[in-house]
Amino acid sequence: MAKAAGRSARASVWLEGGTRRGGRSGQPSGLDRERITEASVRLLDAEGLAKFSMRRLAAELNVTAMSLYWYVDTKDDLLELALDATYGELRLPDPEDTEQDWRRQLRELATAYRGLLVRHPWLSPLAGRYLNIGPRSLAFSHVIQRVVRRTGLPAHGVTGAISAVFQFVYGYGTIESHFSARIADTGLTPDEYFRQAMTAVSEFPGTAAVVKESADLMAARGGDTVAEMLERDFTFALDLLIAGIEAMVTRG
Repeated sequence: MAKAAGRSARASVWLEGGTRRGGRSGQPSGLDRERITEASVRLLDAEGLAKFSMRRLAAELNVTAMSLYWYVDTKDDLLELALDATYGELRLPDPEDTEQDWRRQLRELATAYRGLLVRHPWLSPLAGRYLNIGPRSLAFSHVIQRVVRRTGLPAHGVTGAISAVFQFVYGYGTIESHFSARIADTGLTPDEYFRQAMTAVSEFPGTAAVVKESADLMAARGGDTVAEMLERDFTFALDLLIAGIEAMVTRG
């Protein structure tokens, strides 16, 4: 049987026993994996995932593209390193601090993850592509698991609760980051874009009826700005999920 193209399920820069390259004679001076990873994150933030390449990164570092291969084997390795580096931005609560309510800690983790996805729009597609087993990603996952264990859910419900909360956050943050990128391309502020978009769909025959029907929901939603509307929707949805966990605990 022919082998499928692409990386195997086991392929990961984190399963390669550390830094394979960079210890040999003749390696380029002034470079290391940390510097290369930091530059990768900056470049991905500035130009996006589609434009990222080894050649473009080498130009950013003022080195040759071949010199990068002393430290990584492939572009996938670099993207995995950059992905894990972003998780280092998260301030993780202490899951062993029993004086802190699990609900508060879960909200902190969810809110921080949403912010990470919005700040780095390239993160969400990579999180779905790789194993997410770097040290910072694992630390984040470990804290989440420890916090959710404190909810009182039975063991068989812990992973389901984690999925409910953090797959919601992943989806919400991904759509929000795409929305922000679309707005940035127009040169408008979020509020200007929203007003123009709502005016357009309110006047178009194919969408006007739907907008009119949902007018009371939009009014009840509240918020004077796009940021406030996004924040209120996120907070309420997260409250629903936490209330669901509480209900399942009570149900036993």
